[in-house]
Amino acid sequence: MLAAYCLEQLKALSAIPSPTGMTGECAAYLMAELTRLGFEPHMTRKGAVRCVVSKGPHPVLISGHIDTLGCVVRAVKPNGRLRYSKIGGWNDNAIENENVTIHTRGGRTFTGTVQSVHASRHVWRDITKEERNDQTLEIVLDEEVNDKAAAAALGIRAGDFVSFDPRFVLTDSGYIKCRFLDDKASAALMLQLAKDIADGAVKPGRKVTLFFTVYEEIGHGASTLYAEDAEDILAVDMGCVGDDLEGSETKVSICAQDAAGPYDWDLTNELIARAERLGLPYAVDVFPSYSSDAATALKAGLDARFACFGTGVFASHGYERTHVKGMEATLRLMEDAVL
Repeated sequence: MLAAYCLEQLKALSAIPSPTGMTGECAAYLMAELTRLGFEPHMTRKGAVRCVVSKGPHPVLISGHIDTLGCVVRAVKPNGRLRYSKIGGWNDNAIENENVTIHTRGGRTFTGTVQSVHASRHVWRDITKEERNDQTLEIVLDEEVNDKAAAAALGIRAGDFVSFDPRFVLTDSGYIKCRFLDDKASAALMLQLAKDIADGAVKPGRKVTLFFTVYEEIGHGASTLYAEDAEDILAVDMGCVGDDLEGSETKVSICAQDAAGPYDWDLTNELIARAERLGLPYAVDVFPSYSSDAATALKAGLDARFACFGTGVFASHGYERTHVKGMEATLRLMEDAVL
């Protein structure tokens, strides 16, 4: 069964707003927690967190990202409501009626809700067929704001960041529902690995470096890894669940190929063999509309074998769902890979 520590860390990480470009608070949390566990983490100039958790030969780097989807204020509209610009590749249909927080450059925060500009059917009648986009949706502030000047008086302006409420739920049946399981589920698992190593429950036979990246959602999260001492890079990221795929929330998904191309044949085969030896619920799948930190690192020049795996996540880039069984299988595969 998945340790309570891992679930606690997932809930804590999910509660920290960290849309790409505004990840400092989440990175600081990781620095503090890894230090508390007895390690010496390092924050890069770019804001990523790097931590060596064991020493030895055959170095392996495990990468996961803490930046999430979100948006920025594109404009304050004449009626005082906000037009948004996306951070990352999410579907506008997935955010209607979502509660949000606006983070101003001046350090203040305000809450609001994403609503249709034609929110009431009593007023606009049949609007269900209206396309959802940044012109038909708007952010309505929870303030008495009716014009652009009133919003400006609060300090709200273009370029402010907007984070979505995570809405973390753990059901009695073991399902976890939350925004940003991509990829805070992996970050929580990486913390669990660090704790297991610190406690002596896992004794790696090789050098293990954990790398928490902060720009994965926009395509250059692991670009600094080209200088790393690593024979293998394991990108731990969510597995997709859907049509034509064998993965599910209760499995660990091993990605054979994504939009950047196939992963390393030998290293992927080793992961499959480990999953079978351990008797883990797993799937091998192809994700044509997906990419990971491994692809970014390789394009930047990292000379290493590379593979990708992670817990299955349903409704990715929306209100996501996974299961403690999938997270446990991912953790066991990760821990076995460092022995």
